[in-house]
Amino acid sequence: MNPKAYLEEKRRLVNEALERFLPSPRRRPRRLHQAMRYSCFAGGKRLRPILAINSFELTGGEGERILPAACGLELIHTYSLIHDDLPCMDDDDLRRGKPTLHRAFDQGLALLAGDALHALAFELLASSGSLKVVVEVSQAIGSQGIIGGQVADVEAEGVKIPPREVKYIHTHKTAALFRASLRIGAILGGGSEEELGCLSKYGERLGLLFQIVDDILDVEGERERLGKPVGSDQRRGKATYPSVWGMEESKGEAKRLARLAKREVEKMGPRAGFLHWLPEFILTRRG
Repeated sequence: MNPKAYLEEKRRLVNEALERFLPSPRRRPRRLHQAMRYSCFAGGKRLRPILAINSFELTGGEGERILPAACGLELIHTYSLIHDDLPCMDDDDLRRGKPTLHRAFDQGLALLAGDALHALAFELLASSGSLKVVVEVSQAIGSQGIIGGQVADVEAEGVKIPPREVKYIHTHKTAALFRASLRIGAILGGGSEEELGCLSKYGERLGLLFQIVDDILDVEGERERLGKPVGSDQRRGKATYPSVWGMEESKGEAKRLARLAKREVEKMGPRAGFLHWLPEFILTRRG
């Protein structure tokens, strides 16, 4: 199948599953459920669940067993964005071209909607029946993953930091969940240790690549495509690859990571065609 067609097909599949798993907006507490759905269906590439689905299929998994866990990953990603946008963090007004949740509703409800998405995510992950999956994701989002990266990100605002610290922030804040997405798909698909090793390295490189490109687009991108103001990282004094490494070196590092990611899945042969295509797709994205 054409990789772009595969991406769209799996995105539709994830959206349909999210529609089933999220509480109805008519169910009490209605405003909470409306807020949860507002953020989940505000757009998004669904890359993390699609990576889980692909690695599941790649390692021999069949059927829809992966869907609850894959959707759990998207709920975690969404809750992290909700909290990231809050006034106590980045205080953003727009996300994916729409008002952020605390602007569309209010701060208290945004905080609670993020908490509720986090809880539902682990309900879905646990329904996979695999303790390994639950542990994998827990580690990816805790103090050694997303939360640790977010703390380092906040502490680095307006401070001159060495390049290795920017890599630490991006590796933990972004790449950790990419890696976990690929790993849980392989765990549920029955992948070998060798396959898990390849997918782990690929996920780390792909996640870092994704964030570097995101940093570059914040400087060179278009507001209409990004769905948020360009230059917001610079205005807040964020530690990004362009601000610390420089634009040309950042672009060079992104290309290097794309090559390394593709090289990692070449070991898995033609069946990993989608994963081989994806780094170039991310490298050339504009929104």
